[in-house]
Parts: sequence; structure tokens; C-alpha cells
Amino acid sequence: MWEQVQETVNYIKSKTNFTPEYGIVLGSGLGSFTDDIQIEFTLPYDEIPNFPVSTVQGHKGALVFGTIGNKKVVAMQGRFHYYEGYSMKEVTFPIRVLKYLGIGKLIVSNASGGVNPDYKLGEIVIIKDHINFSPEHPLRGKNDDRFGPRFVNMSEPYSRKMIAKAKELAQSLHIEVKDGIYFGLQGPSFETLAEYRMVRILGADCVGMSTVAEVIVARHMDLETFGVSVITDIGDEENIDSISHDEVLDAAQKAEPRVRHLIKELILNY
Repeated sequence: MWEQVQETVNYIKSKTNFTPEYGIVLGSGLGSFTDDIQIEFTLPYDEIPNFPVSTVQGHKGALVFGTIGNKKVVAMQGRFHYYEGYSMKEVTFPIRVLKYLGIGKLIVSNASGGVNPDYKLGEIVIIKDHINFSPEHPLRGKNDDRFGPRFVNMSEPYSRKMIAKAKELAQSLHIEVKDGIYFGLQGPSFETLAEYRMVRILGADCVGMSTVAEVIVARHMDLETFGVSVITDIGDEENIDSISHDEVLDAAQKAEPRVRHLIKELILNY
């Protein structure tokens, strides 16, 4: 993998002389965050050697390079999922590429189902921790010490300093946020009522099909990481019948202006 990562990084650098500080993974319905970026260069995934190609509606499939204020960023406009048939190493390959393009901080976003009874549809949740219930681990197999250590300390998967700053900014911007624990499942089916109850019993507040593997690999490489989730469905008897991917996208898009504002201000002020 080391050689593949370096090949991909060298190709991207040959296309754009750009060293980003922030990497941003734009989840379902949040692709329009690129409107906040002063774009310098866009590179479609299907032109990048060794890159997977996103197959999910709402995930466009390009690396977008540019600036937000005086901060250089690269955004993944679309991510990859285990349920698409990729291995966890393939899912997280772009995170390794972003690291060696120069980023020191990673922001991940997603849409999730809420199981915390205090959550409502469209709620913005700052992820403070996660529970990994995926069937494959992205670090399984022989470890390459050039990327990071064999055993990764996951006591702080999401930066406490970034969380504190985001909460401070949200208050000043009058954006309501919650914080919570994200539960990562394989997908692609939405959870049953029994599974939603299990997630709550096991101590999580929301559940989704992405993010966890990306964050594990980011921490493997010592990237400072921040995560935000939009509650796009509520996992209870009253709401479960109406869940569909189109409705998830619709709920994410309605919350998008607030999420965009918060992430933009975090990048500018952290």
C-alpha cells in the first residue's frame, strides 16, 4: 500500500502544486460545501490512479483543492463505503493519500439515524466518540510502520480541542448542536427497530454506515480529527416506516447551511 499511496500522491502533485492543511470528507447531502471553497483545482476520482470510484447517489466523486480564507483545504466530494463492495483498506485509501498530500487535520461528516430520544430530525451532532461494529478492520494485516504503529491509541479519536472550539463557535453563531457517540455498522440496509434499540442499549446516540474506518486510519497516521453528523432519520416505531435514501438526502440538505457555516468557521478559527 505504501507504494500505491506514494504513486497516487505523486500523480496528484504533478497536477497541482498544492499543500493542504485540512482534509474534509463530505458525506451524504453535504457536497455543496465546496461552494464555500475558493476552488483552485478539481480532480475527478476516475482520473486518479489507485482511487476507488463512488457509486452512491449524493456522492459526486472528486477531490476539490482550494482555500477557505487563508487556510488551504482539500475536500473529498464523495466517500467510499464497505457496503459498495470495497475492502476497508480501499475505503480508507484516500485518507492515507490526503495525509501525504500534507494535511494535519481531518474533518469528516455524515448522515446518521438518531437513537437518542433528545435528538430530532435535522439535528447537528458533534461526534465525541464512536463504537466500531464493522465486520472488517482497516488495519487488519501486516502493519507498515511508515504509516503508524501496530496498536493505535484510540482514547481520543476525535480531537477534544476541536470539539471545544466547535461548540464555542456554534454558540456564538446561534447554531444548535448536540454531541454524541456514533455507532458504525456495515449497511447498506437501514437498521431494524431491534437494531436501533441495540445501538441505544450499547451506549451510542446515532448510527451510520461510514466514518469509523476513516477515523481509525486518520488516528493511525496521527491526524487530528473532527466529526459531525446530521440526524436524517429517527429510529423509533413512529418514524421507521418512512426511511428511504431520498429522505435521508433531503434531511441532510435542509441542515446543510448550518453545517457548512459551522465547518467553515471551525477551519477559519482553529
